[in-house]
Amino acid sequence: MTVPSTERSSGAKATAASAGKFLIVGGTTVVIDAAAYWALSALGLQYDLAKALSFAIGAVFAYFANWRFTFGARRSRWSEVLFVVVYTAALGLNVVVNAGVRLLLPSDWSLTLPVAFVVATGVSAVWNFIGMSLFVFRGRTGQQKGESVE
Repeated sequence: MTVPSTERSSGAKATAASAGKFLIVGGTTVVIDAAAYWALSALGLQYDLAKALSFAIGAVFAYFANWRFTFGARRSRWSEVLFVVVYTAALGLNVVVNAGVRLLLPSDWSLTLPVAFVVATGVSAVWNFIGMSLFVFRGRTGQQKGESVE
């Protein structure tokens, strides 16, 4: 069966709109993550632990902001479980990429931590958008857009 071009166009516009909102939420999440990362690091926490905790703090914000703002409250009974699965994988990616970039860059370079943070954030952001749009907040069969199952 062929999908009419108007449906494809509408779907592309919806995806672009969601991606734009995701970038706004993501930008805010990054600020929260970064502030927590630098604060926890300044308090003497080991970098990997500080990164994991700051990521978790940002994840809590991201769940609620993406649920309400980005994806228009489209969720299912399994949204929280799927969110935890997607974000746990993203957390692993984020911490591993952060550590890997820190290993590749000179430890005495003043930009090592910021560069590692930005690269790790970019990798996990791509993963999160794909995971959230395909699994966590996707439209459900028999469920109207905007309808929430709570």
